[in-house]
Amino acid sequence: MGEQAKREIEAAGGLGVTTERRGATAIWTLDRPDRMNALSRAAVRELGRLAREAAQDPTLRAVVIAGSGDKAFCAGADLKERRSMDEEDVRDFLPLYRASFGAIDGLPVPTVAAIDGVAFGGGLELALACDFRVAAAHAKIGLTETSLGIIPGAGGTQRLTRIVGEARAKELIVFARRLTAAEALALGIVNRVAEEGRRALDVALEWIEPLERAAPIAIAAALEAIDGAGDRSLEDGLSLEARCYARTLASEDRLEALAAFAEKRAPDFKGR
Repeated sequence: MGEQAKREIEAAGGLGVTTERRGATAIWTLDRPDRMNALSRAAVRELGRLAREAAQDPTLRAVVIAGSGDKAFCAGADLKERRSMDEEDVRDFLPLYRASFGAIDGLPVPTVAAIDGVAFGGGLELALACDFRVAAAHAKIGLTETSLGIIPGAGGTQRLTRIVGEARAKELIVFARRLTAAEALALGIVNRVAEEGRRALDVALEWIEPLERAAPIAIAAALEAIDGAGDRSLEDGLSLEARCYARTLASEDRLEALAAFAEKRAPDFKGR
């Protein structure tokens, strides 16, 4: 670890991210409840490190990102830390955001943001880098950066637009709209809303439990094909789909699925 990273960790009071493994699912928790789980530079760097490490783990089947407590998934950037930065410091921070969130976005296993409480600014941008989002009934979300005199700089303008379309993204970002969980569900920003009184984390873990037994090569290929659809022509997208399909065709998992069907049993996928 470099001296710069060590100074960042010390200034932030620690990495700000704790990890847990439940079976084949990793849980990464933003653990700064006194700061509404705000994103320090150390926390953003650690999320990127965890994502790059996870990408090399053949036993991993899913990642859930959560926030400590039920008040906040993540309130956004750590404004106390940000006030100590000059313009150049902030400018240098943005590539770290993009690299870390991009590593999460590019993981070959499904990622889920469990939104208990608020997810504003960079917190929502982190959630948007995940494949799925589950929100508590009391959750509130929004890309609120324009109210602070800036714009989303960690992928929010791009990822939100791909989910809700240009017109709706402009409305939400320009007006710094804060949405309830129900409103976010109606717009397709979150996939599920937990029942009143239940934690989004618990609902997310229940929801993705079947992925622990799913075919990892097929899941990774599906994610790659879908993620590549947004910025390609239909012809190029179909070519990408064909390449992804070819990977599954050559897998032992495909043969195991056929054998399991013939033998009337559940398949035992090995990721080979």
